[in-house]
This record gives sequence, C-alpha cells and structure tokens, in this order.
Amino acid sequence: MPRAVLALLLLVALPVWAAAPKDLTWSEMIPPDAAPEVPNMTPLHDLSKMSDALSAESAPAAKQDLPNAPVVQSLDGQNIRLPGYIVPLEVSEEGRTTDFLLVPYFGACIHVPPPPSNQIVHVKSEVGVKLDELYQPYWVEGPLQVKPSTSELADAGYQMEADKIYVYELPE
Repeated sequence: MPRAVLALLLLVALPVWAAAPKDLTWSEMIPPDAAPEVPNMTPLHDLSKMSDALSAESAPAAKQDLPNAPVVQSLDGQNIRLPGYIVPLEVSEEGRTTDFLLVPYFGACIHVPPPPSNQIVHVKSEVGVKLDELYQPYWVEGPLQVKPSTSELADAGYQMEADKIYVYELPE
C-alpha cells in the first residue's frame, strides 16, 4: 500500500513540477547570430530647455531603432519567468493595467528610445497589476509567444498571457 500512495503522489506532483516556468534573461531573446545593436545617438530633449520639466515630459516619444529585430523562434510556447519594468498601455480607473509592455530597463518607451522589438514583450493579464510605482521591477510568468505586436509606444517581438505578475525581489 505505501508504494501505491507514493506512486500516486508522484503522478500528482509531476505535472506541478513540470509546469514550473523557466527563468529567461533578456539576452536569451536575441538570436546569437543577430547583428549587434547600434544605439541611437540623437539627443532626446533639447538640454538648453531642461529647466522646463513640463516640456520635457510632453515631448514626443522617441523613435524605436529596431522595430523588426530578429527573435528566437525556439522560445515560442515556452512557459517562462522574465523580470522587467512595466510600461502601461491601458490603465483602469482603479489604477490597474491589464495591457502593458514589459521592458528590460526603467523608462524604456517613455523617456528614452524603445529597445529593439526583441527586447519588448506585449503582456496581457486578466487580473493585471496595480501600478503604484512605475520604477518597480516585476516578475512576469506565462507562456511566451514569438508573435509581433504594435502599439503607440513601440513594436514588440514577443507576446504573453501572464499567469502571474509579482514584485521582483533579489534573493537573499
């Protein structure tokens, strides 16, 4: 009898263990044979007018350098966990976003040129996340799709239906 119980426990636990997401880094989303990125050296704002903070904030969004950057096809369908910063595309009256871009660094798509499309994930979530502080990094988990997406802010090379979104914390 104990062997039967152990076998049953293994059968039940195996799908849970197998479903654990793979930690993915942003560099793994760039094909190894992709040409190196050449950063845009165009100034974002006229520095002589930086004292006028409102004009800097209302400046047009910076243009994305590589809106069709190559993606890693083998990532399609993988259950992953990726850390990044949230750039909301829509925010509800309650201050929640269920449609956003996940990017590797703070300010991407808002104050600095958007990263290449292979460094942007267009995320949708039923529950979403309340954005109290936009500078807070998050973990986002779910199946990754290698599928382009276009928004007002930038083109993304990947999409995801998020299963979980939670605050990123460094391990102790």
